[in-house]
Amino acid sequence: MKLYIRNMVCNRCIMVVRSELEKAGFNPLHVGLGEVELEGELTDAEKVSLNERLAALGFSLIDDKRSRIIEKIKNLITELVYQKNNELRSNLSDYLSDALRADYSSLSNLFAQIENITIEHYYIAQKIERVKELLVYDELSLSEIADMLHYSSVSHVSKQFKQVTGLTPTHYKQLKENKRRPLDEL
Repeated sequence: MKLYIRNMVCNRCIMVVRSELEKAGFNPLHVGLGEVELEGELTDAEKVSLNERLAALGFSLIDDKRSRIIEKIKNLITELVYQKNNELRSNLSDYLSDALRADYSSLSNLFAQIENITIEHYYIAQKIERVKELLVYDELSLSEIADMLHYSSVSHVSKQFKQVTGLTPTHYKQLKENKRRPLDEL
């Protein structure tokens, strides 16, 4: 049985969900970002119980097809930005269309309708959160961050950062209280 789970955004999430499934007595065959494959079928009571356990950890089961598509889009973008360092071989629309085997305009319309934000704005928000994270670590210069995340220039990342946060990267780095947001809140 395949289950879809909301708010799985990183490898730690995969580990936590796998652990919770095993504690609940389920045998996960595969756990990935937003997806779990279990041996056998779950009863309605088991689904309710599992959803309650997951909710306590900030996750939830997704039942409808539209929500599953939205979650897949978010997971693909998160994976692209955080694990693949924004390395695209084509543009974002082709990447998502190919990965989901769907027309980009329908994916875009669905995403905007459900999330009240465009895919492009969500993607930029993810990239800026990644930039914030790297700035806080203080291990890379802004130029190195721009190269790592495949920005065309330092001025491009700086301009986009200021548009999203209202601060320059330098000013953000100097703040004592960094205003990073959890990925599941983007």
